[in-house]
Amino acid sequence: MLILGDARIPEQAKQNLFKLGTYIPILTSGITYDAISGHPDIFFCLGDRQLFVAPNIPKDYLMILKKYNVSFSMGSLPVGEKYPETARYNAVVTTDLLIHNEAVSDENLKQFFAAKKSIHVNQAYTRCNLIPLRNGKFITSDEGIFKALKSIDIDTEYFSPEGILLPGFDHGFLGGTLGIGLFDEKIFLLGELKSYPEGERLGATLKEAGYEIIELYPGPLFDGGSLLMIP
Repeated sequence: MLILGDARIPEQAKQNLFKLGTYIPILTSGITYDAISGHPDIFFCLGDRQLFVAPNIPKDYLMILKKYNVSFSMGSLPVGEKYPETARYNAVVTTDLLIHNEAVSDENLKQFFAAKKSIHVNQAYTRCNLIPLRNGKFITSDEGIFKALKSIDIDTEYFSPEGILLPGFDHGFLGGTLGIGLFDEKIFLLGELKSYPEGERLGATLKEAGYEIIELYPGPLFDGGSLLMIP
């Protein structure tokens, strides 16, 4: 399994990821602002069996994908320094849905997934804030996404982003703390549930969805731009 994660996640989490698969630490310079410059969900969008990649990702990472025979497509527009250019690939893709701010989504990504039902949300950092679970349920740390999905009867549960670390900001987002392996029954957490104010409820929700929870280091939930796990 290939695992894409921010190079600056806590050291113990990195060491545990090295044991789980081939961990690729992501970090860029001169492309976007520092806090998210290593976040995989800024440069990659992982759909069902397809990876979309920002065209200005450093070529070293493209070479790694090719080395491991990962199928990917290139986006049409680069990631930029400021919003909304930072959020072009931060979409959530499921078997039948594409959830993102339609005004921000990269055109190549939208065209590739055109057969899916597109759901517009105002929060363009969608993947940072939204995780699809195995039972058709979603969890989110954005109230706007929560209201948008609930309004069309999609089973969604809201969790506060307070207590989630993102260096340089007051808090991070829930989606950025989690990694789910495709076709896997494990969910990987950058931090431990007991350090998160709503950890007990989050743990119960994840277990109800059928996941074994793997806490990667003993400390607060850390927003590393999610962990992208490619079998």
